[in-house]
Amino acid sequence: MQLTLIDWIVIALYFIFNLGVGLYLRKRATQSVSDFFVSGRNVTWWLAGTSMVATTFAADTPLVVSGLVARNGIAGNWIWWSMAFSGMLTVFFYAKLWRRAGVLTDVEFAEIRYSGKPAAFLRTFRAVYLGLPINLIIMGWVNLAIVKIMMLVLGINKFEALIIAIGIMFITASISTLSGLWGVLWTDMFQFLLKMGMVIVLAIFAINATGGMGMLLEKLHAIDQTRESSSSILSLVPDLNSAWMPIITFLVYIAVNWWASWYPGSEPGGGGYVAQRIFCAKNEKHSLLATLWFNIAHYALRPWPWILVALVAVVRFQQDARFIADPETGYIRILISDLPAYLRGLMLAAFAAAYMSTIGTQLNWGASYIVNDVYKRYFPERPEKHYVNFSQIITMALMILSAIVTFYMDSIGGAWQFLMAIGAGTGLVYILRWFWWRINAWSEISALIGAFFVSFILQYGFNLNESDPKQFAYLLLGTTLLTTTVWVTVTLLTKPEPEEKLLAFYRKVRPNARFWGQIAQKATDVVPVHDGLFSIGNWVCGVAMIYSFLFGIGKIILGSVLVGSLLTGLGCILGGIIYYQMNKKGWETLGE
Repeated sequence: MQLTLIDWIVIALYFIFNLGVGLYLRKRATQSVSDFFVSGRNVTWWLAGTSMVATTFAADTPLVVSGLVARNGIAGNWIWWSMAFSGMLTVFFYAKLWRRAGVLTDVEFAEIRYSGKPAAFLRTFRAVYLGLPINLIIMGWVNLAIVKIMMLVLGINKFEALIIAIGIMFITASISTLSGLWGVLWTDMFQFLLKMGMVIVLAIFAINATGGMGMLLEKLHAIDQTRESSSSILSLVPDLNSAWMPIITFLVYIAVNWWASWYPGSEPGGGGYVAQRIFCAKNEKHSLLATLWFNIAHYALRPWPWILVALVAVVRFQQDARFIADPETGYIRILISDLPAYLRGLMLAAFAAAYMSTIGTQLNWGASYIVNDVYKRYFPERPEKHYVNFSQIITMALMILSAIVTFYMDSIGGAWQFLMAIGAGTGLVYILRWFWWRINAWSEISALIGAFFVSFILQYGFNLNESDPKQFAYLLLGTTLLTTTVWVTVTLLTKPEPEEKLLAFYRKVRPNARFWGQIAQKATDVVPVHDGLFSIGNWVCGVAMIYSFLFGIGKIILGSVLVGSLLTGLGCILGGIIYYQMNKKGWETLGE
């Protein structure tokens, strides 16, 4: 793809603007570690929520969606649409609890919930584990995605593309180093508006180049006649007799996977950079609204421009051997062929924005673990400026290490499968640790160890292949069952946490009193909270609202205006019910 001088000027202005934001916010963000990592806990819901949306819109996201649609139709997205159950659980159950906890990172939770050496080990281990190997793998695949995009768009080799990626990452790291989370949040806002606007523009040009929406649908219906599957490529629900989504796999996705598996950005009970945005919110009300806005935008609003371009790619390249071999490249090929020359610079800036928003978060998030949960814990009572300076050094070090990981990484899918494997089965302990007083530090430690070994034994000892849909279902069910058996047994065989530790946690976080038994009874100074049914009702309405909006918008775009309007209207009604319920019973308990 040929770039003009105007394109390069646009790209240069984009980077200059982002650096300007970092410089402008530098003084505000470097006064303390709290300012650097959680923006002084003074962020509004719309900024925190939009930052979550921007972070999960990486450079590889449109490509992955294109591959899912090309292989399995629109319904292929159920692989990640099913995680809406977990997202809404965070909104109504955990956002307020995380904000009350007052921690700087989610792994710091270990030492406000548990006590002694097991708690210290758990906190340190998870900080190093998440901050280095896991974080570097995530950044490695994000880097690899932008490298592949650069190779295809600019016609260069992997090493040359990696050099460009390092340059972009250096600018991102500089912004994060200069202005901490404040810089990440405000550049996320700008980057989200840019990249969302450009993917919508690309979808419009791609559809027009195909002859309009009517012609696109006509060609897709013709392709349906040649497909082996009995389900249409336009179907929003998978064919449960298909090879890629048999009924057992679909049931595992919607009934087990979302609460059983730990995965970055979709942690059961909240966690990672989602929790970091919750910590930085002004109060509990803003933390709930931030996560609610994130889930609506993430699942219901954002996917359709990607899906439309993917459908155009299916029509355009259905007989192309290169597309058949690697359908994820279809998105970039449509960009090259259909986007007018005068918009190419903006589009590349949008891809840079998608890349930078994710990398910026990962750098700041990873550094927060190393500094707050390792260095600061073992080297206390240093000046705040010292910790801020060390945070900046760690941020740059993570950038360099991630580039090395990218150079030796060949498969995004392979890295994704690795993380899924070692995270399966741990989710339930992360969900219940807030509500069941009997869970202790050994519960979490045994869950981590158990999930790792059980998953690998099932994969390599019993040859269960995660890439095979049915075997994935058996792998997840087996790992979840055995891991849960391990950590529950360990919990019951080990001593509970000391009563004074449990009382301090209960008073600080004020979880639902029902499962805290004698602890809740002894904390007579705390008004007991019994919001279980209230939160469950809002969760059910929230999940239904997400899918109503998702399918309603899709139906309208695909020509079924009446059905789509009814579904969208239902989503509005459900949203109104949630607002009424929270306004009547909940907001007063969440802060002003």
